[in-house]
Parts: sequence; C-alpha cells; structure tokens
Amino acid sequence: MRNVEIERVRDRVDVISQLPDCILHHILSFIPTKDVVKTSILSKRWNNLWTSVPNLDFDDALLYASEMDGCRDPPEVACFMNFVERVLLLRDTPNMEKFRLSCRVCFNSSRIHSWISVAIMHNAHELDLCLFAEDPFVLPRSMFSSGSLTILKIEMNCILELPNSVCLPYLKSLHLSLVTFMDDESTQKLFSGCRVLEELVMLDCEWMNLKNITISSSTLKHLTIDDLPYFGPPDAPSGCKITIDTPNLAYLNYTGYLSNEILLYDVSSLIKAYISVPIPNDRQKEVAFHVIGLLKGLRNVASLRVSNRTIESLVLAGNMLVHLPVFRNLARLELSMEIGNPTVGSLMKLLDCCPKLQSLYIIEGFGHDVCLVETDLIWSLLHKCTSFCLKMLTFKNFHGHDSEIRFLNYFLQRRLVSERIDICCCENLSGDPNRQKEVRNELETIAKGCASCVVTFS
Repeated sequence: MRNVEIERVRDRVDVISQLPDCILHHILSFIPTKDVVKTSILSKRWNNLWTSVPNLDFDDALLYASEMDGCRDPPEVACFMNFVERVLLLRDTPNMEKFRLSCRVCFNSSRIHSWISVAIMHNAHELDLCLFAEDPFVLPRSMFSSGSLTILKIEMNCILELPNSVCLPYLKSLHLSLVTFMDDESTQKLFSGCRVLEELVMLDCEWMNLKNITISSSTLKHLTIDDLPYFGPPDAPSGCKITIDTPNLAYLNYTGYLSNEILLYDVSSLIKAYISVPIPNDRQKEVAFHVIGLLKGLRNVASLRVSNRTIESLVLAGNMLVHLPVFRNLARLELSMEIGNPTVGSLMKLLDCCPKLQSLYIIEGFGHDVCLVETDLIWSLLHKCTSFCLKMLTFKNFHGHDSEIRFLNYFLQRRLVSERIDICCCENLSGDPNRQKEVRNELETIAKGCASCVVTFS
C-alpha cells in the first residue's frame, strides 16, 4: 500500500515549475535572496533561475541578533559578504527591479560601495539601503546620477556626503533616515536634483549643519518630516529654517519639536495634514510661535489631525492666539492624543476657527484631570463654532467620567450634531458591564429628544 502512495506522489505534475519565468520571478521577489538561491536544488528547471530574479534582498539581521547576544561569529560575517558577492557575480541579467541591502554588522566600506555600484550598473529601479557605518562612509557618486532610480531609501547613521552634481531625473520617492545633512549647498542640490519627486520622507535626520533650506518642487505630493528632539542649551541659536514651496503638495505629516522653523510658502493644493509637536521644557514660547506659524500655513486644508501636545502649545501661545488662522475649508478634525484639563480651552478656541467643520474625532478621550462644570464659558464658545455644520462626532476611549458625559450631553441637548455620534468605551469601562449599562442608559435617555441624530455606544 505504501509503494502505491509513493508512485502516486511521483506521478503528480509539478505545476509551479511549468510556469513561465516571469511568473516564477514574481513569486521569488517576495522571498529573501538567501532562500531564493536555495531553490536551485529543487530541479534542473530551478537550477539557474535565481540568477535572473528582479529583486535582491540582502539582510544581515540574524548576525545583528547574534551580536546583540554577544556571540557574533566572524566566519559568519565573511560568509555573508561572500554570499552577496557570489550572487552579484553570477547574475546573468542586465536589469534589476529592486536592490535592498541591510548591513548592521557586516560593514565593509569598500565592499558595500562596490555592491551598490553594481546595483546601479544593473539599472536598479528601487534602492533600499540600511547601513550602520562604523566610520564615515561615502555613497557611490553614480547613485546620484542614476537614470533608472525611481525609489531611493537611505537609512545611515552618518553624514550624507553628496557629489557636486545631483541629477535623478526619474526619482519619484526619496526616504532619508538618521542621516546628518552636511551643509546648505549640498542638501539644496539633492532636493533640486530630484525633478519629478512626488514623495519625500525625512525621519530622525540631523539638521544641525543647516541654516536655510528650501524644498521647492512642482511635483511633490507627499511630505513627511519626523524631527529629532532638540538637546541644545536654551540660549543656543535656533535650528534650520525650512521653506516649503510645493504648489501641488496634497499631504503633510510633521512630527517633532519644531526646533527647526517650518515656513509653508505655497501649499495651495494641500488637502490633509497631521501635526504633532511635543512641548520641550525650554524654548516653549519659541515653539509656540512656530506652531502658530505652521498652522497659518495650513489654513486651506480639508482634513487636519493634531496631537493634544500641539494643542498644549496654544496654551503657551498667549497673545499670539490672535494670529490663529480661520480654517475655512476644514471639514474633518482629529485629535490624536488624550485631552487634558489645560488644553480644553485652547481646543475650543481652535474649534472656533473651524466654521465649516463637519466631522470631529476625539481619538484618546479626556484625561482624568478634565473638569467641566455647567457654568464654564467654553460652552457658549462651543455652541458658536459647531451649531450648524457638525454632522458627525466620534468619541473614542470613553471612560464614562462626569465631564465626558457633560460634554456629550451638551452636544445632544442642543442638537449640535445633525447625523451621528459614535461613542467607543475604553477597556476599563468595557470590563465593567454595570457601569457601562448605567452610562449607556443615561446617554440614551438624553438622546431620545434628538430624532435626527443616531447615537451608537460600543
């Protein structure tokens, strides 16, 4: 009986191996290169297939984990480097779709320089580099004059040294992480040399060597800046001035301490923005001033997401609040962090600047310190800014505190929301069925008089 089963297995048709090379290459593009090479033992059909896969992915992550455990084996490092060179040497196709190289342990300047150059020579469309350099490292000049690159990602913990000329005529997406910009001139050349750039992402980059930079592009649509915290003394000069002149920018995401001043010169097409600005212990007034300036540049957005800490900066703005812009196109506002007692008043002032607001999302609910009473002046301000336009209110992380109930009660009794209020309980309230039922009944009783507004409670 077992012999019959073996014969049946032998008779089965190897459907995968009969697929055309382009389909097999596509399947192999989702597998790390070290596993792709192993497929050569499957059959003659697979023997040399790995030499022409469009994507190469080399990652020394396992060696990095060993080093963290204090047991890195030098022969393994040499084995990894020899493997990369063997794969590149035996490659038999002139083109390459994607080349990803992650070297956290196996860092050899001359070899890495050579590997990247080979990828450029093979007309790579996407280059994804994660390099933890032990010494100053200069990327190949050919990288910055490539006529094939459309996506370039560089994560590198050292100065980004650039050639005198940068020309990346087809680059649409540029991601920079951990790099230190060298000076104004070279950094400006980098941005100017990407003529059709659509996406620019800068994460934890160091701007300390820069004074004045302009990101000017008629093609840029998505811009993300995640700044490092500022560690300089309070009396040190402020950071870099970054002017953004991007008439077709649709999305802006800024997270950081605004030690660099962001000037939005022309962002007339901007639709959606996310702003998160923690307030440092020093430079509070300066950061508050920068926040007001940044918000002024966002006056035409339709969707805005801000953190509670950004709202905190408005508390510190004082008299500068008179310069807060009117968001005449803003239809959707998201508050992404817990609202504390000091920020409630500033939140209401922000809402007062949103005359056409339709959807309000409170993502993290109210803090335990929030205390709202019936005599608070904020209620009149709240009625003024939301009485006609607000269609939807979403209140997440709802604890069932008196101030939260009073807040929702005000919206329900005065019919400030025309269509829907969604209330999502926090974990503690969900775990207390009796309290949850009590709060639900209280809100449902209030909502009975609002026939046009649907209230959900989950």
